[in-house]
Amino acid sequence: MPAAGSEGEEGPAGEQPGPGTPKLCGYLQKLSGKGPLRGFRSRWFVFDPRRCYLYYFKGPQEPLPLGHLDIASACFSYHQPEAGAAAAVDEPAAFEVHSPGGAVTVLKAATRQDMTYWLQELQQKRWEYCNNLDAAKRDSRTSPTPSDFSKGLVAKDNPDLSILSQNASAERARNILAVETSPTDLVGEQAASQPAPVQASAINFSLKQWSTEIKNSMSSLRKGNNENRKSVFYTTEEWELLDPTPKDLEDSMALEEKRKHLAEGNKARRPLKDMIGSSKNRTSSDSSPTEWCSGSGNRLVSELQLKYQSQQEELEKLKKDLLSQKELVRLLQQTVRSSQYDKYFASHLCEGVPKDTLELLHQKDDQILGLNNQLEKLNLEKDSLQQEVKNLKCKVGELNERLGMLMETIQAKDEVIMKLSRQLSECEDSTSSQSGAINFPTATCTNKELQELDRLKDNLQGYKTQNKFLNKEILELSALRRNAEAREREWQAKYTSLEAKLCQIESKYLILLQEMKTPVCSEDQSPAREVITQLLEDALKAEPSEQPEQAFLKPHLVSEYDIYGFQTVPEDDDEEKLVAKSRALDLRSLSLSENREISTGVKWENYLASTMNREMMRCVELKNLIRSGIPHEHRSKMWKWCVSLHVKKFKDSTVPGYFQTLLQKALEKPNPASKQIELDLLRTLPNNKHYSSPTSEGIQKLRNVLLAFSWRNPDIGYCQGLNRLVAIALLYLEQEDAFWCLVTIVEVFMPRDYYTKTLLGSQVDQRVFKDLMSEKLPRLHAHFEQYKVDYTLITFNWFLVVFVDSVVSDILFKIWDSFLYEGPKVIFRFALALFKYKEEEILKLQDSMSIFKYLRYFTRTVLDARKLTAIAFGDLNPFPLRQIRNRRTYHLEKVRLELTELEAIREDFLRERETCVEKRDLISDDEEDS
Repeated sequence: MPAAGSEGEEGPAGEQPGPGTPKLCGYLQKLSGKGPLRGFRSRWFVFDPRRCYLYYFKGPQEPLPLGHLDIASACFSYHQPEAGAAAAVDEPAAFEVHSPGGAVTVLKAATRQDMTYWLQELQQKRWEYCNNLDAAKRDSRTSPTPSDFSKGLVAKDNPDLSILSQNASAERARNILAVETSPTDLVGEQAASQPAPVQASAINFSLKQWSTEIKNSMSSLRKGNNENRKSVFYTTEEWELLDPTPKDLEDSMALEEKRKHLAEGNKARRPLKDMIGSSKNRTSSDSSPTEWCSGSGNRLVSELQLKYQSQQEELEKLKKDLLSQKELVRLLQQTVRSSQYDKYFASHLCEGVPKDTLELLHQKDDQILGLNNQLEKLNLEKDSLQQEVKNLKCKVGELNERLGMLMETIQAKDEVIMKLSRQLSECEDSTSSQSGAINFPTATCTNKELQELDRLKDNLQGYKTQNKFLNKEILELSALRRNAEAREREWQAKYTSLEAKLCQIESKYLILLQEMKTPVCSEDQSPAREVITQLLEDALKAEPSEQPEQAFLKPHLVSEYDIYGFQTVPEDDDEEKLVAKSRALDLRSLSLSENREISTGVKWENYLASTMNREMMRCVELKNLIRSGIPHEHRSKMWKWCVSLHVKKFKDSTVPGYFQTLLQKALEKPNPASKQIELDLLRTLPNNKHYSSPTSEGIQKLRNVLLAFSWRNPDIGYCQGLNRLVAIALLYLEQEDAFWCLVTIVEVFMPRDYYTKTLLGSQVDQRVFKDLMSEKLPRLHAHFEQYKVDYTLITFNWFLVVFVDSVVSDILFKIWDSFLYEGPKVIFRFALALFKYKEEEILKLQDSMSIFKYLRYFTRTVLDARKLTAIAFGDLNPFPLRQIRNRRTYHLEKVRLELTELEAIREDFLRERETCVEKRDLISDDEEDS
């Protein structure tokens, strides 16, 4: 398994840690790149405890990781600074992650404290993960670690795990060598809101000469063109520019103009500069190389500035010309309008109109034109005044900036004067006390010795810490190596045991084939019958109790219960037991012969990696993944997310502790449905060990959820079928989540009256299903009609309990995966897919009794979940939900009319019974139940 993932790799993400476990994440700088671009880049690192991977992202909000480090197979180291270069605690510190194959990843923390914390945590995570691997018996496929197992009843019973005792001495040694440290703000989930640390890049550009020239020119802009001011009042620090842009050059030119204005304003302060001329002369020799280097940059900036000013002047001229042209066009438009107006009056309105009226109209028109011209002039004056106000504001802002710069200059000069005054006084004191100067070297030597002693102490403490860390690393790696060797020996012994058993089986079958080919005696005394009898006894023989080490090496091809707790092999009938074992072996063969499960797991890991830094949302990718089946280790999390997605509006409208309130009410006050619930508890899933006895853990949880729901929805209360829905949900969900899962199915997915006394919605769905059968599977539908087989007697229970106890458990939970995400349309898809799967076998049956008998058990013979899913979501398309809704509405009206007619017949019968003496002793089924 490669340890270090390359940039751009899509790696799987682990599950989020529990609410009480802090998440190991934060900023680190990773050394990456090649050649001159190699340097440290800030990355956001997140640890996945389920796979022991350390993923790194470009930032906390990025959806996909850039790569990962395999911490389980890595080792760590770091270098203590050499003598004379002891790093401070708050300085960056680098450490190395060594992966198999010689790959070394260099990471740098913001402080040595953060580096120590990361190393301690990564060591601890690696130790816990590898111990969990040693303590668990694994099959050939990847399975979850105990800490990341499901939350429901299946989490309480993991037959694949057998916890082994850990090495106590190694634990004590690790505790002794541990270094106590705490993280800073750049480690932990709160670091996501912090800005990324400044990257200490070591990038060297090939265009070094150009970069140096730009740097020098910008440095000259920073200091100003005035030589005296540059050498005395401004620092000579150099800025590191990696990639200057045109915007930066424009800002530099603007800054140069401000510096020129500042230089003009400083002419009045020339005497102050003359006072400190001696200081300038002392520093001029140091600043002259910088002036010479910045000359070329100044010339370049001056040329760009002149070109910029000329272009600005041309732009102003063009703007003025544009305004004059616009004014000319406006005047011409007014003239045209007035001439058209006069022409209109002259041609149409002059006949029969007095001259006085015409003159009055012309006067009014002239007044209107004059007022319009005056209004336009006022608008122009207003615009010009607003422009002047803006210019004045800009000038005021520039004056304020100049004033601020002058104040800074004065303050800097005052500081220089004070510094020179202090130096002068110190020189005078040193000349006056020559005797004290004799002892000065001794004091200096003493201070140097003390500083050297402190430095050596710091180095000693650093080496002690490094020694403890490396000793702990060696101890852990040695223990993990011994555990890996022991695990390898155990797997080798198991492989040898499997190989020996395989040889025995092959030997028996070869003998059987030889006897069947050339029989040597009569049929009753044939050795073949003895071999067959022996093979059947071996297949049906119960596995004896063995020692733990023997049980660990024994291959368990077919266990008594599957991972969901369902019984795989019945206890009473030998024939049924053999058939069940054969079916279980077929399922096992399918899972081992296909690599699809592994590829599906990788796709799930990649998708979950994209949700580490964001919320999960409905999308086509997620729908396709769920249709292919949710992996066992992620099913609890995904079911809970699907349920929360559908009942969010219900949860938002309820108070906190709503489920506990309903449960308390159910325990304090009896409910009419309580009696029926108690009767159905042990009849729910008798073939599942979580519900097989009154003391089973699932029975009490099942009771609580059903009682709470009966109080939430008194119209339904309890209906047979709800118990099985809750029982399946409890296998992967806790009580409250299973309660909301039942609310999702009854109140969100299914139509009204689906689980009421009349089962109106269920009857409607059976008629809709008949329509779909005639449309999607016309041959099979005609076959059923020909032999008058009512297949809805079989499918009714499929819809009511969503295939519970109708299909094998692996297929059942894949149906439930899609059902909880997409809704009830999935039931129609899989019901049709089951008939499509066995269509040819059913068409071969030629009488109603054999057809009906086959329909009662044929779903248990469907084992290939991949093929069934392909039929349900591929061969049956298109499958619009609108069509199902429309047909539900159509059949709902018909069923209601039929129920109304039945109710009328019942009332007529009751009236007739009351009037007729002979029929008074007859009672209905409802009256008998009551």
